[in-house]
Amino acid sequence: MAEIGRSIVKMDVDELLNLLNKALADEWLAYYQYWVGAKVVKGPMKDAVTSELVLHATEELTHAELLAVRIVQLGGTPVLSPDEWSKITNCGYDAPSDPYVEEILNQNIKGEQCAIRTYSKLLDITREADPVTYNIILQIITDEVEHEEDLVALKEDLELMLERRR
Repeated sequence: MAEIGRSIVKMDVDELLNLLNKALADEWLAYYQYWVGAKVVKGPMKDAVTSELVLHATEELTHAELLAVRIVQLGGTPVLSPDEWSKITNCGYDAPSDPYVEEILNQNIKGEQCAIRTYSKLLDITREADPVTYNIILQIITDEVEHEEDLVALKEDLELMLERRR
């Protein structure tokens, strides 16, 4: 099965697998960052932010699933240990040590911007070389752009609300 999946790829499959595993590590770290952020967030608009973070966490887990399936289709092995995530990540992990709403939003906006940059590069690499991976990445980057927009909108709402209180 993997041979046919690999045969349509017009680039170094091992290089592609490496890039996909790095993105997979990003997705797991993003999932956890959203999930734990939803548990600890405090401040005004906490409920709205928590709801958005939980939704985004679920979608990041879906991205991890898409990437893992594609890695296996290409004959690779998804990164097997959480210990490896922080070693191979593109975007890192910002622990929500300051649970204030605005700080949590800023951390996650930064994470989404990194994800968009990462997936944009993957789109460029796979556009001509691997149509299957390209379509998966296109689906993921569409969600990441929407996530950034959602978080920026919440931050703008928070800023407007705080301004009106002054």
